[in-house]
Amino acid sequence: MRAVKFAGATIAAVIIVIALVLMVGIPSGFLNSAIASKVESATGYRLTIAGTTKISLWPTLNVTLNDLTLQDPKDRSGITRLTVESVQADMSLSSAWSGRPKISEIVITHPVLYQPLLRERLPNASASKPAMPLDAGGATIDRIRITDGEVAFAAVRDRIENRLSAINADATIGADRKVNFKGTARAGDYPLKFDIKAAPPAPPLDRQPIPLDFAIDMPDLLRSQLAGRAEVRLNGPLVMINSLSGALGNGAFNGWASVDIASKPLVKLDLAFQQLDIPLAKPASGAPSQPWSDKPINVSGLNYVDAQVRISASEATVGEARFSPLALDVKLAGGVLKAGTANLGAYGGQISGEVILDATSGAPSFAMHSDLVGVRALPLLKGLADFDRLDGKLQAKIAVRSAGVSQRALMANMQGTVFANFQDGAIRGINVAQIIRSLTSGTLSGWQDSEALSTDLTQLSASFRIDKGQAVTTDLNLIGPLVRVTGVGTIDLGTKLMAFRVEPKLVMTTQGQGSTLNPVGFGIPVMIDGSWSQPRIYPDMAGMLDNPDAAYAKLREMGKGLFGPDGAGLGNILGSLGLGGNAPAGTTSNAPGTNPQGQQQQPAQNNLLGGPLGEAIGNLIQQGLSGQGGTAPGASPGTATSRSRGMPATPTAPEPQASPAPPAQAPTQAPAPAQGEPPLAQQDSQPMNDLLRQLFNR
Repeated sequence: MRAVKFAGATIAAVIIVIALVLMVGIPSGFLNSAIASKVESATGYRLTIAGTTKISLWPTLNVTLNDLTLQDPKDRSGITRLTVESVQADMSLSSAWSGRPKISEIVITHPVLYQPLLRERLPNASASKPAMPLDAGGATIDRIRITDGEVAFAAVRDRIENRLSAINADATIGADRKVNFKGTARAGDYPLKFDIKAAPPAPPLDRQPIPLDFAIDMPDLLRSQLAGRAEVRLNGPLVMINSLSGALGNGAFNGWASVDIASKPLVKLDLAFQQLDIPLAKPASGAPSQPWSDKPINVSGLNYVDAQVRISASEATVGEARFSPLALDVKLAGGVLKAGTANLGAYGGQISGEVILDATSGAPSFAMHSDLVGVRALPLLKGLADFDRLDGKLQAKIAVRSAGVSQRALMANMQGTVFANFQDGAIRGINVAQIIRSLTSGTLSGWQDSEALSTDLTQLSASFRIDKGQAVTTDLNLIGPLVRVTGVGTIDLGTKLMAFRVEPKLVMTTQGQGSTLNPVGFGIPVMIDGSWSQPRIYPDMAGMLDNPDAAYAKLREMGKGLFGPDGAGLGNILGSLGLGGNAPAGTTSNAPGTNPQGQQQQPAQNNLLGGPLGEAIGNLIQQGLSGQGGTAPGASPGTATSRSRGMPATPTAPEPQASPAPPAQAPTQAPAPAQGEPPLAQQDSQPMNDLLRQLFNR
């Protein structure tokens, strides 16, 4: 409204200059003081003409004013003002002589409106008297053209200035008083295009309805054109917008709005959408591995406007995520923004919560609390964060707060708690059981993800306590049909690093949480550390060496679990490999543990896991530890070195039955050493390799 008043005063100044020039003649430079006095009496604004005034009579009457300043004499700060590089008006001589000038075009070059930003609303500002009505003296205008205009919003005390720049616009006025105002501009880094049509009544305009149609394009902020119509009424400094309706893309809306521009603007808005589309910037390719941005976050503009906004929608799309229904209440006062929703429908569940953003200090701070109940995780996480690795019914509680001037600072200063529980879903792109088996052959780099892999889960839960960007959990728990994982760890939100120590276990059943079969431990803790996107995954050998007897017992138990309770079914595999056990059907075997008639001896069955298989696995582990410095050269197995201890070749607790003799079918196997003699080095054998291939899929 202030810009409209200034523009009107400028036009009045041009008309007054023309009238004075026609009365006095040429030259007109000495008329500047008289012109300024006449403009102030007619408009209430003070005009200063610092440049020259030129008049041309050919081919039409042309008047040009240079270097103008228009301001409110009641404004002692001098901040609110309009400066214009030049104003040029064209008209016919005949209309000028008639006393009712008909101006064909007014060109306003590089106008700059300086508008102060106020942190507080001024007392009694709404009761201020409106400016004196504009008297155009019977003149008519066909077209007004603005080139390279600007609106500068400045807070001198806070040293802040923002600009609406590159304003190029045309306003055409028809004989029926209809105005078509369209053009382009830039709001910061964002281009915009506008087209406004209005039919103002005859003056005075106060409290008279003004029909208005509008269309706004902001391709960098809005996916579609914002178009609509409304009825505008002016009541002093209050602009009332009633019967507001239109569409944002395919989403129709209706509602009302008002703007109080007496001092610090107060905006009230209530809109109801059928469908609302809110775009979100997609993360760049490889974003998870990129550090957080140090680019300053500027939200200082929240200090200079107050607002009360309610947005509702039958269906809303935020990024790629869909919500139905949506009811969002926003209140902005004194630089503090509060936005909350009490019943947001999302993928079969409900979301409630509130976000508070405080922009009153140099470093903005925020706080958020939210509850998610029964929401399907995959479409929600993919739509909001382009994360498609987790699926399942999500229940979560989030209560966090932080402060900082950049993304990195906000993440590094994070405080609060987070609890998340996924049920009856899957981890997409990763097979946890396969990762566990792969750890027997070496360290893994990255998650070993593949579109064809997945891990079904019955439950995945963890609670995190966050302090200074360090999210710590002690209750990570994954339950699936074939895998169990528990663990502890820390996620560094500021640097995108993680460090976890987990205990993976395999379960040879497709049953989920209700399974009664005890899980089989991997025997060695697993470390996961490094970046979020490409961590290192490797066995914690130090943890294994702390208690080699327990680790060996777990590996024996792992063999039992892999081949059924009490090793059932293991004999067939051992027999086919020439290591003893039950022979395949239809054949006889002379392997230890069977009699010449092919009948299996019960003691040998109970001793399978402590016999050749146990010795083979024990020797295999012992050789692996020796390769990592576990056994010194020349030291017998089981002897501890200065850095680590060797794994005993046989269990510390003796089995009730003696180990069977080496099978006759395997002459390459060395005979068992006599009591008191050190065991001989185990030779590599193809049967053992075949067994390991079935055990560890390698």
